[in-house]
Amino acid sequence: MYEPIRTKSIHSTMAGTPSDFPHRTREEELDIQLAGHLAALLAVTDELRALTPLPGLDTAAERLAGEIGRLRGGRAPLRATPAAAGDPVALHRRAHTLAGRALVVAASRADTSAAILAAERMDAHTAALADPKELSTAH
Repeated sequence: MYEPIRTKSIHSTMAGTPSDFPHRTREEELDIQLAGHLAALLAVTDELRALTPLPGLDTAAERLAGEIGRLRGGRAPLRATPAAAGDPVALHRRAHTLAGRALVVAASRADTSAAILAAERMDAHTAALADPKELSTAH
């Protein structure tokens, strides 16, 4: 059998006990999560822009950057210059998935502007996947 624990735990498990590390609220955690999903979506959007320079993608990238800045307290997202190589179908699928994740988090934190943007991006990537002409111009 097991011997009972005789020493005090090093972990603070009692409610109301102050700890030495900072805690974030649920809203702060959701802001961080949403900003991360939108930043990943922005990176994929930038990759798509390098493959198929469409005005809609430029507008989407600027709107995504604005939302990320708002969630990060005014700090603009870092943006890398994407390589002009890749599979547009795979990128649109990835962007659709990321927009869906952002939509779920935005809905759970009741962020209407981010939810609308994420839903619009999902629709745009669904339309791009359904239109083979748009994808064939990328090559």
